[in-house]
Amino acid sequence: MAKRPVWKGQLRLSLVSIAVELYTATNSGARISFRQIHEPSGKPVKYQKVVPGVGPVDTGDIVKGYELGKDDYVLLDPEEVDAIRLETKKTMEVVQFVGACEIPPLYYDKPYYLVPADDLAQDAYRVVRDALRRTEKTGLCQVTLRGREHLAAIRPCGDGLLLETLHYADEIAEADPLFRDIADDPPEDELLEVAEQLIEKRSAPFDASAFKDNYAVALRELVTRKTRSKGAKRVTAEDKDLPEDGGNVVDLMAALKQSLDSAGGGKGRGGKTASRAKSTGRKTATRKKSA
Repeated sequence: MAKRPVWKGQLRLSLVSIAVELYTATNSGARISFRQIHEPSGKPVKYQKVVPGVGPVDTGDIVKGYELGKDDYVLLDPEEVDAIRLETKKTMEVVQFVGACEIPPLYYDKPYYLVPADDLAQDAYRVVRDALRRTEKTGLCQVTLRGREHLAAIRPCGDGLLLETLHYADEIAEADPLFRDIADDPPEDELLEVAEQLIEKRSAPFDASAFKDNYAVALRELVTRKTRSKGAKRVTAEDKDLPEDGGNVVDLMAALKQSLDSAGGGKGRGGKTASRAKSTGRKTATRKKSA
């Protein structure tokens, strides 16, 4: 399956605009993952949005809240947040260039492949790529991804360009309090020479394929052994009483009704939710009957 871009827009360099797309440069699926299973029933554990004293809530009733103090929040509607206009939602403008090795590794966050959006954009794209390579410079810009504006660095990568999001200065924790107790006395020259010789002896060009995630390999081997073992415990999550599009519709409806009863329900927003719940409940009952 072809990758989908996480961002589309314009890369702007002075008066030149290039149509580009961003793609994630890492594969999250390469790591092994597990589901949490309720052992007695063999069903996967699911999570609900729950309010203490209220119970499960409708996602339409959830807004963003900024904490001013303990139990004190100012509320923001999603529409208000989305209305904030940032040029970087559609345009990343290169505003400065720095030396290729000038940015401390501590600031780098996540890598993305930056590619031309179409054939018309390729000529200008190649000019920017090759100019950065020949000058050994990295371009700095800002871009909005997933509702947040990021500082980013653009530099050549193979035949294309790599964009790496960077941490802002206030996101970096101070190292001085942690390093303060390290003595300033220089090491002995003899020890330093031995360490330097060891470093030189084990120096080689970087090759990521020479390393492997030993923990992930061991986990896969464990899963394989358990899969082939006849004595391994297994569960099958089947529940014919639930609709195939699944979820926990029946359980959720019971929880919502219980929450409405305990809250006094029936009027205002509660009445609206009760009406919705009653309607959804009829649909669920119909599904179960037809099943």
